[in-house]
Amino acid sequence: MEASESVASQRKKRVVSGVQPTGSVHLGNYLGAIKNWISLQDTYETLFFIVDLHAITLQYDAVELSKATRSTAAIYMACGVDIAKASVFVQSHVRAHVELMWLLSSVTPLGWLNKMIQFKEKSRKTGDENVGVALLTYPVLMASDILLYQSDLVPVGEDQRQHLELTRELAERVNYLFGGRKWKKMGGRGGTLFKVPEALVPPAGARVMSLTDGLSKMSKSAPSDQSRINLLDPKDVIANKIKRCKTDSFPGLEFDNPERPECNNLLAIYQLVTGKTKEEVSLECQDMNWGTFKLNLTDAVIDHLYPIQTRYGEITSDPAYVDKILSDGAATKAAEIADATLGNVYQAMGFLRR
Repeated sequence: MEASESVASQRKKRVVSGVQPTGSVHLGNYLGAIKNWISLQDTYETLFFIVDLHAITLQYDAVELSKATRSTAAIYMACGVDIAKASVFVQSHVRAHVELMWLLSSVTPLGWLNKMIQFKEKSRKTGDENVGVALLTYPVLMASDILLYQSDLVPVGEDQRQHLELTRELAERVNYLFGGRKWKKMGGRGGTLFKVPEALVPPAGARVMSLTDGLSKMSKSAPSDQSRINLLDPKDVIANKIKRCKTDSFPGLEFDNPERPECNNLLAIYQLVTGKTKEEVSLECQDMNWGTFKLNLTDAVIDHLYPIQTRYGEITSDPAYVDKILSDGAATKAAEIADATLGNVYQAMGFLRR
């Protein structure tokens, strides 16, 4: 095997993932997605960024945006994102995201965007007069986020598959229109401008349901804060939420009874935060009453979140420390990869060199 082939085969595949700067991450986010994402950094080359540019597609609080951006980054680091393994940065700090979006917008058919389900749903709810153009075009920015870093794999849930398909189609379209010999004629190396990314479907994460309705997912958009346990909730708040959460009047506790969705959900949360097996939890709780179980669940959740909350407090005690991590993440590897991609696209599309 040639040396170059050996190096290529040894190179870790690159994974990119972006999260909205909500500043409020709940137990469902953590057990269902974040733990899976963090495990990727041991297997892949990972770039992790806070998608603050996506946060302005609908009405938002400008004062809160920077606070939420810093807080979200700190929460993810507290949960286990390791800056020695993953590049952590803010989307708007790498200006190539917006520049590439504009270039991609010029070759994105309007019909492709009109088909996007999330645009249809959100514009229907808010009305055309209240919808900014960004809500229509943000899938192009999402494509830019992915293609900019020559990503091999993108973690996607079911609700993001349509966006990844758009990204793949755009990559192929740009490669066809401007890559290969056409790019070579412009002074480039030829070949493809973008790697066409594949979906990375993570292991089925835990599906944590609402504390007030065992048939609905735990969600930050639910109107009542009683429906979710936020990762930064104080002990007394966690205890109060679990004490008041919805239960049933059946005797004993059991998994997988369709008539008992709340029971199944609370047992599943207990299993996940204690690390016990389903069989161990079933045996432990089968004859237990709700009062006793809720006290056990409260202690287990508080114990599980304590190291995350402690680490979050340490990280955020020095905002300059968080800002430096984010600044370094953008200025080093992210900017290097992004600028190289953007320069190639500008060249291939015929722009005069700067």
